[in-house]
Amino acid sequence: MGASEKSSTRSAVLTELYEFAMADGYYACGLGETIACFDLFFRRVPDNGGFAIMAGLQQVIEHLQNLHFSEEDLQFLRTQGISEPFLDYLRDFRFACDVWAIPEGTPIFPNEPIVKVRGPVVQAQMIETALLLCINQQSLIATKANRLVRAARGTAVAEFGTRRAQGFDEAVYGARAAYIGGCTATSGVLPARKFGIPVLQTMIHSWVQMFDSEYEAFCAYARRYPDDCTFVVDTYDTLRSGVPNAIRAFNDVLLPLGRRPKSVRIDSGDIPYLSKRVRKMLDEAGFPDCGILASNSLDEHIISDMLAQGAKVDCFIVGERLITSASSPLFGGVYKLCAVEQPDGRIVPKINLSENVHKITIPSSKNVYRLFDMDSGKAIADVLTTDSEELDDSKPYELFDPDYTWKRKEIENYVARPLLVQIFKKGECVYDSPTPAEIREYCSEQVDTLWDEVKRFENPHKYYVDLSAKLWEIRKLLIEEYKGVRK
Repeated sequence: MGASEKSSTRSAVLTELYEFAMADGYYACGLGETIACFDLFFRRVPDNGGFAIMAGLQQVIEHLQNLHFSEEDLQFLRTQGISEPFLDYLRDFRFACDVWAIPEGTPIFPNEPIVKVRGPVVQAQMIETALLLCINQQSLIATKANRLVRAARGTAVAEFGTRRAQGFDEAVYGARAAYIGGCTATSGVLPARKFGIPVLQTMIHSWVQMFDSEYEAFCAYARRYPDDCTFVVDTYDTLRSGVPNAIRAFNDVLLPLGRRPKSVRIDSGDIPYLSKRVRKMLDEAGFPDCGILASNSLDEHIISDMLAQGAKVDCFIVGERLITSASSPLFGGVYKLCAVEQPDGRIVPKINLSENVHKITIPSSKNVYRLFDMDSGKAIADVLTTDSEELDDSKPYELFDPDYTWKRKEIENYVARPLLVQIFKKGECVYDSPTPAEIREYCSEQVDTLWDEVKRFENPHKYYVDLSAKLWEIRKLLIEEYKGVRK
């Protein structure tokens, strides 16, 4: 594999051709430097959950900071019909947009801008695919990880999906997203090194099979890894051979070395039943400090059921159903034009109508506020406003459902916090990125601000994302105008 192939996933041409075709067209029509505003948002929470987790922003930052076009890129685009004047523009390309985003780890909801881009339309258009790639994949996995962690109710969850991920980047950045969502560790060496994620080591079945007996395999492993000794105990028979041989090896190898076992892993069978029996066997043998790991195609529903059945597990290991979000493998973020700025500074709202009502966009460049109850600290609702509005939380505020406007509620004693943070200013990054560990802690804190009814897995309470009266009126008037209601 050549150097150019290795870096292909970081290329400025990792996009769809129509992004360049549109940008080239804007340039040719004299619209290239027109200032446009785009929103990145999603329409549905995976797994029909109550909320999602924002992730992927750091990779967006890295992509935009390194956005440039090689002669090889330009030559290929030339063969695809991109014009010479626009190729000259790309040759000297410098990113110049403003970008705002909701910080990673924040609970997010459908139809609110989670990334906002303002800048020359040729640039704002070209970055669409890369932004969606980063945000969609990592938000999907962070959301799934958070569901697993909540199902585990305080028991650790480790991400073991490297071999099941659908590509190299998906393995690396999926592990990062899972950690942000609340997982305690990864099995992957590269994400552990790259992002500082704790890495969890465990024995695999082939080690046991390589030796003449299970006991010999355990002893050899204990001698090699006395400080990180985890045995997989279900290669042959968990209760009749695996655990007895593990206890024997603990006594014969680890204790004489002055070490204690770390854990045993159960990878098959009736794990709630087996874990209770294994816990009893380990305790009676004098190893109450030896943990029990459980794996075997787990998800949040299986984990929840296992705990309800009294499973004695200290860490759940989750692989393919996390790294692929197998039960709901699509995040569905979209990127839509919402406003255009005239030379005199006037902002012209833009709307995308559709025969599918749920696909009608919210026009205008917007802010996003989250309203928190001052007594409980819980989130009440999110409110979208125009850029010119500022929520005054010293006064009562009336929330109303954007679709069913007679559903109204006046709130007091609240604090309104803006969610969008500026990331780039005229193409320069102005944001200090937190570490994945800091994002993970922040995520846990922010999820705690949601009511339990929003966090439940089945039929979660709908968290409201409301529009300000001014924004609602703009949307209403544009719908009427384009549908011919107003003359």
